[in-house]
Amino acid sequence: MTYAPMSLLQKFIQHLKTFSFIDKNVKQLVAVSGGVDSVVLCDLMHKAGYEFVMLHCNFQLRNEESNRDELFVRELGKVYSKDVITARFDTAEYAKEHNISIQVAARNLRYNWFNSVRQKIVSNISITTSFNENIEEVALTAKTEENIPNLDCYILTAHHADDNIETVVMNFFRGTGLYGLTGMLDVNDKIFRPMLPFRKVEILNYASENKLSFVEDSSNANNYYTRNYFRNELLPAVQKVFPRAEENILNNIDRLNEVAALYDESVIKIKKKLVEIKGDEEHIPVLKLQKQLSFKTILWEILKHKTFTTAQINEVIKLMNADNSSYIDSSTHRIIKNRKWLIISKLENVSNNQIIINQSDKNVSFAGGELILQVNINNENYFITKVRYEAAIDASLLTFPLLLRKWQKGDYFYPLGMQKKKKVSRFLIDQKLSLTEKENIWVIESNKKIVWIVNQRIDDRFKVTGKTQNIYKVIYKSSD
Repeated sequence: MTYAPMSLLQKFIQHLKTFSFIDKNVKQLVAVSGGVDSVVLCDLMHKAGYEFVMLHCNFQLRNEESNRDELFVRELGKVYSKDVITARFDTAEYAKEHNISIQVAARNLRYNWFNSVRQKIVSNISITTSFNENIEEVALTAKTEENIPNLDCYILTAHHADDNIETVVMNFFRGTGLYGLTGMLDVNDKIFRPMLPFRKVEILNYASENKLSFVEDSSNANNYYTRNYFRNELLPAVQKVFPRAEENILNNIDRLNEVAALYDESVIKIKKKLVEIKGDEEHIPVLKLQKQLSFKTILWEILKHKTFTTAQINEVIKLMNADNSSYIDSSTHRIIKNRKWLIISKLENVSNNQIIINQSDKNVSFAGGELILQVNINNENYFITKVRYEAAIDASLLTFPLLLRKWQKGDYFYPLGMQKKKKVSRFLIDQKLSLTEKENIWVIESNKKIVWIVNQRIDDRFKVTGKTQNIYKVIYKSSD
């Protein structure tokens, strides 16, 4: 027995059933340019029985053609009895102001606006809209009924398999790595691409069979835009040599998504073993990192969400062998070399909670007060006091620069007069400090060893003895 192949509508309905978050009782937001892809998406959503509102952006880049597209979408809304929300943008001026390309400007404007509209209606199930031609955006009037849950809505775009092919090929030449070769996601935050499994030829055939009207964007023929060049020139040329190139790329996307899943699982395990979390900081042992296979890749996985760039990775690798207290900044984070460790902190915390003390420093101001530093005091001429706010340290045992920081969970030291280590947290409890007082405790550290819990107790390993020749004296002055 032979079966007739499924129609695009049947495949579309079956595909949508795999995404439980797309509820027929919630009006989704469908991005509609007026081109064949978005028109077919509207028709499929309508015939599949899903409720939706149409969103259209007029970027005002093609003069009357842009206005024609906007008018077409408004009329299309009447065909399906759907509300249309439109917005007009001065895209060229926006691109100039932000020093970005027209393509990037249009994308930023489009998705920022889509998300703003979604936020306005996200808690409403029944939405009615009225159109006022004197304003750029349709006014929304929400109707909320009692005992009905606030169901979310998604922004649906008409990206299809051919768009995915173009994206992957462009990413390959850009050098974006593994994730750039896995293509677009079906779902990315609140963006949903329900037509991603379908080829362009299927969409065109559907439009023809159902006698759907749509508008043509004349700029699609202009190879000035990168995507158009790949679509119109490069991929057709490749297919002359490899006729199944596009099918092979789609198969590779599926395979690489599976590879990416295994990669993510492996990276999570490695990071869990490698990175030590201490308060708001991440501590990475340099030697342990260097022993990892492909440690450069592991390092990138640790840093990529901290606004470091791929170009900075080699600089971070150099940092591993740099002097103590050397550091590299991104726009949000700092990596500091501290003996055999790399310490990653948010920049907003660095200036407040992590201060470098150089050997030549005479005083250091910080959130807890001020430190007065006196270097190389001769032991013969110094009388050691026992007040908490003053520390006398054997200068020969220090390695500069020192690090002044807030104490952290897991810190330990050897309290003066004791040969056994003690957790700082337990020491502070024993001192009967209040919660607020404990939160404002600072420590001075040398080579990952605590030298002094400021205004409390020095570490026994750094005490002055009869063999001490020079003393490093630190006096604490409260900011109160």
